[in-house]
Amino acid sequence: MNEQAQIPRATAKRLPIYYRYLTFLEDAGTSRISSAELAEATKFDAATIRRDFSYFGALGKRGYGYDVKALLAFFAKVLDQNSLINVALIGVGNLGQALLNFNFHQSSNMRIAAAFDINEKQGRILSGVPIYDMSELEEQIKAQRINIAILTVPQEAAQDITDRLVEAGVKGIMNFTPLRVSVPDGVRVQNVDLTNELQTLVYFIQNYASITTGK
Repeated sequence: MNEQAQIPRATAKRLPIYYRYLTFLEDAGTSRISSAELAEATKFDAATIRRDFSYFGALGKRGYGYDVKALLAFFAKVLDQNSLINVALIGVGNLGQALLNFNFHQSSNMRIAAAFDINEKQGRILSGVPIYDMSELEEQIKAQRINIAILTVPQEAAQDITDRLVEAGVKGIMNFTPLRVSVPDGVRVQNVDLTNELQTLVYFIQNYASITTGK
């Protein structure tokens, strides 16, 4: 994403959702949409959408709504959708293989370009992605100019591999391990803990089900 605007983290996380839905609208031949209609589709309230969009200036017109094609082009530029982004996958276990099979099929500009695992001296290809031995990590990261990595390794190896990734020039890490790794300033980590997400979901179901269902 371009650094053209300092926006809240929550807003930044919603931008790809807006972009994806606008893509669907354009494919369906829709020319314009109101914030209320966008709210109904994305499940974000209209006030949140208007506030998110306000960080980027006047994107719509009162009484008209938003021009789908213009808005899509704008967010494509903000999200850098016209540039191919190579991502490295570290750890080719069950979760890693699932991510290789998926390989960002919903996005046209991101792909896993290289994967790394232990004991890969012979080399192999999975889902069209070359698997390298961990001993080649720094060399391949630099050679392929990769600055984003996905971490799906055992917890005890997470920090050491993170340090190696940072040293090789990686600026963003999606961390699927339970460990909250430490990184220097200038490097961003997105933690994805599936167990915590499920526990949070269970908590809300058990404690707020009667509220959400209106019982």
